[in-house]
Amino acid sequence: QVQLVESGGGLAQTGDSLRLSCAASGRTFSSAPMGWFRQAPGKEREFVAAIGWSEGSTIYAGSVKGRFTISRDKVKNTVSLRMNNLKPEDTAVYYCVAGGAVTTTPATWGQGTQVTVFS
Repeated sequence: QVQLVESGGGLAQTGDSLRLSCAASGRTFSSAPMGWFRQAPGKEREFVAAIGWSEGSTIYAGSVKGRFTISRDKVKNTVSLRMNNLKPEDTAVYYCVAGGAVTTTPATWGQGTQVTVFS
């Protein structure tokens, strides 16, 4: 069974940093794009960042560009999201995704991890 498991969420103050990690199991995603979505309270899920099979290929939502960095370890089948200079508007449940049209309709979703940023 394909599974994506996120970790690393939690509480942070404005300006702090957090690192989210996602471990893929049950299937090798080494040749598939992976990424992150988020869903804030009362809002729709939105794309955050994605990384292609080549680690040099990344794409970010405008709201996080310059603050968040996505990376992956193809050997360990993990993807990480380093979030710097966090803002209260970054508060959301963050989902790891893989495959499919990863920036719009990913094929596989994790269960999500909560990130709460307070001022």
